[in-house]
Amino acid sequence: MSVFNQPRKRVIQMIILGMVILIITRLFFLQIVEKKYAKLADANAVLRKVVYPSRGIIYDRQNRSILGNDVLYDLVVTPASAKNIDTAYLCNILNIDKEEFRKRILTAIVKNGRVRQSVFAPLLAPEIFGKLQESMYLFQPGFELVPRQIRSYPYSAAANILGYIAEISPAMLKDTGVYSSYSSGDYLGFTGLEKTYEPVLMGQRGIQYLVKDNLNRPQGAYENGEFDSAAVAGKNLRLSLDIELQVLGEKLLKGKSGSIVAIDPQTGGILAMVSGPSFDPNLLTGSNRSANFSKLYTDTTKPLFNRAIQATYPPGSTFKPMIALVGLDEGVITPSFGYPCSGAYYGCTRPIKCEHHDPGHAANLRLALSHSCNSYFSHVYRLSVDAAKFGGIKVGGMQKWADYMNNFGFGHKIGVDIPSEGRGLVPDTKYYDARYKGSWNSCTSVFLGIGQGELLLTPLQMANAMCIVANRGSYYIPHFVSSIDNDNTHLLDKYKVKHDVAHISDTAYSAVIHGMTDVVESGTGRIAQIEGITIGGKTGTAENYGFVNGVRTKLKNHAIFIAFAPAEHARIALAVIVENSGFGAKYAAPIASLMIEKYLKDTISTKRQPLLKSVMETVTLDASMLAKSHLDSLNNNAVIKKKKP
Repeated sequence: MSVFNQPRKRVIQMIILGMVILIITRLFFLQIVEKKYAKLADANAVLRKVVYPSRGIIYDRQNRSILGNDVLYDLVVTPASAKNIDTAYLCNILNIDKEEFRKRILTAIVKNGRVRQSVFAPLLAPEIFGKLQESMYLFQPGFELVPRQIRSYPYSAAANILGYIAEISPAMLKDTGVYSSYSSGDYLGFTGLEKTYEPVLMGQRGIQYLVKDNLNRPQGAYENGEFDSAAVAGKNLRLSLDIELQVLGEKLLKGKSGSIVAIDPQTGGILAMVSGPSFDPNLLTGSNRSANFSKLYTDTTKPLFNRAIQATYPPGSTFKPMIALVGLDEGVITPSFGYPCSGAYYGCTRPIKCEHHDPGHAANLRLALSHSCNSYFSHVYRLSVDAAKFGGIKVGGMQKWADYMNNFGFGHKIGVDIPSEGRGLVPDTKYYDARYKGSWNSCTSVFLGIGQGELLLTPLQMANAMCIVANRGSYYIPHFVSSIDNDNTHLLDKYKVKHDVAHISDTAYSAVIHGMTDVVESGTGRIAQIEGITIGGKTGTAENYGFVNGVRTKLKNHAIFIAFAPAEHARIALAVIVENSGFGAKYAAPIASLMIEKYLKDTISTKRQPLLKSVMETVTLDASMLAKSHLDSLNNNAVIKKKKP
C-alpha cells in the first residue's frame, strides 16, 4: 500500500475506535451507573401511570373563583391485557352491549395500539364509578380507573368568555408542531380563555410507577417513588371581569338576542361581556358534554355564537360622536356650527328624515348630539369627505375618513384575548370604486354619516370607541386577563401599552363629551339617568334588513346604547345591543344604566328595582324561535344536576 494512504487509514481507524468507545461508555452508564432503565426493564410487575396536572383556576377581579376543577374518572383499557375478564358484568355496569364493547376495544387498538392505554369510558357518572370501584378486581388486568379533572363553574355564567375543554382529536395529534406535547386522551381548551391561554393553564403531566400484585392491582410506589416525576399544576389567571356584573348582564338579556360589552377605560380590562341568549357552562362538562354540545350547536337561538365579538351591526346614531370628532379635527365645523334642519336633509337626491322638527334643535353640536339630528350629521359627513384640502372624496377625502375610522378601532380586529373576533366593515375608496365602477360621490355614501349604509361594527368595537372618547383619545387593547400567577412570559405585555388615536385635540373631545352628557340629561337617553352620576351616552336605532323567502325585507330595528361614566373620569364604558327591539332608549339604554349603577354603586337602588324587574321579564325573541329552542330546559337541567349532592 502506498505510504500516502497511511494517514487516511489511521484517520478512519481512529473514527471507528472513537465510536466504539462512545457506545461502550453509554452502555456502561445505562447498565451500571444509571439503574433506572435496568430496574424498570426487569420489573414486569410495574405499572406506569400518567398523573394529570391540576388545570389552572380562573379568578375574577375580586379574587372570586369563577372556574375551578372537579374530579371524575375515566375507565381506561390496555387491549392486550384485557383477557379472561367478566365482560358481561362490565357491559351491564356501563349500560352497553357486547357489540359496543368490541367496537370500543377495536377503536382503542386503532388509536393507540394493543399495549398502550386508551380511554374506554370517559368521565364516568358517580353512580357508575361507584359500582366499578367495588368490582375492579373482576376486570383486571386490562382495565383501570384513572382520575380526570373536569371544569366546574360555580356562578354558571360567562360561558362564551371562559370557553370549554375537550379531548384532543386524532387529526390534531397529527400536527406535530402545535400539539407535539399532547397524547391521545389529553384534554385542551377549544374556545374562549381556555384556548387562548392553553399553554399557561395546562400544566405538565407527571409519571408514577406502581408495583402490582399477582392480580395486577396497584400495591404502592415502586422503589419508593425514585423514578416518579411530579405533575406541575397549571398557572392561575386573574381577570378584570366582575362576575357579579356579568351575572346581572346575563339576567338582563334573558329572553333577548343581543350583547353587552363593558370595559374599564383606564386599563382596557373587560368588566363584562354578555352574549344573549347565554347558557350554563356546566353543560359542557362531564359525561353529557357531547350530547349537550350538539343541542346547543343546533339550537335556534344560537347560544354558542358570541355576538359581542362575532356579530356585526350598523351602529346607527351611536356613530354620530365619531362623525363629530372627524369634522372638528378636520376643521370643517366648530362646536358652535349649526344646521337649519326642518325635519329632513335635502342635500342629496332624496330627503333623509330627522325625528325632530322644532326650530333650533341642531343650532350647534351639543344640541345636534342631544337631539340626534340626522340632517346635521349627514351634512358634517359630506363636509368632511368632500373637503378641498383632500382633493375631494375620490382623491383623498374618502380614504382619509376611512383612516380615521380605522384609528378608532373599526374595520379590523382590535385584538381581544379570546378567539373568533370579527373585523366589521369600514368602506373606503377602493370599496366604492369596486362597487360602483367609479361612478359615486358623497351622496352615494351619505348614510355613513348616521351610522347606516355599508358600515358594520362589532359591539366590542363600539365599547372600545367609548373608551377612546372617555379618555380623550387613547385606549388599551381590551382584554380579560390582568395577571398570571408566577408568570415569566410576556403574554400580557401588549395589553399594557397605551395607544393614542389620531391626535385629535382635547377641545374636540370635550365638545363631543358635553353633547353626550346632554343626551342623558335632556336628550334622547334620559331613561339612563342615575342619581349622583353624570353619564355620557348616545342612543341608536339601527335599521335591520334580512332575506325572507329570497326577498330583502325590512325587519324590526336593533336598539343600541353606548355610554361611559362618570363622564368626568370614566371608570366604565359600554355598548349594549338588543336585536329586533325598536328604539335604543326602550331597552338598550335601561340595560346600560343598570349595569353602570351596579358597577359604580355595587347595588341597584330601591327606586330602580321596578325598572330592573321590568327589563328582566321582557322577552324580545321571536315566539316561533323560542318555541323551537331547548335552551331553557338545558340550563334548568344543568342547575339541578349541579345542586345534587
